[in-house]
Amino acid sequence: MVKYGVKWLMISGLTAGFAVVAQAEDLDIGKGEFQSSCASCHGADARGKGPVSDQLRIAPPDLTMLARNNNGVFPADAVYKAIDGSKLPPAHGIREMPIWGDRFNPIVNLPHYVDPSYWKMAGPEQNPDVVVRKRILAVVDYLSRIQQK
Repeated sequence: MVKYGVKWLMISGLTAGFAVVAQAEDLDIGKGEFQSSCASCHGADARGKGPVSDQLRIAPPDLTMLARNNNGVFPADAVYKAIDGSKLPPAHGIREMPIWGDRFNPIVNLPHYVDPSYWKMAGPEQNPDVVVRKRILAVVDYLSRIQQK
């Protein structure tokens, strides 16, 4: 139980550190979302060697190889669905990866603090689904830009 608590404390600390680094950079929203939500498993460089990757039953894939492994075409729709949780990719087998379509929703389990920037993303209707889509699309865009040739 203590080992589990220490692991999540470490993940929380890394997430906070990655968030600070992301703010210091040129506000690459996709990179910031990736660093704060994905890098603990997939690694800061997205190559699958994050700080907790060795504790997972299935090793996280190298996300910089997605286009190369798909005949040179970045599989944006499949990546979106894997992040959103609407499709279970065969490579994952079991769903060890969090369903970010739920976790990116700013109003889940209210009341809690919601960063006002998320409401700006939500548009005039303040629709949380818009926030989720924008956050996932930002990660998909970032991953498409870091593909190996």
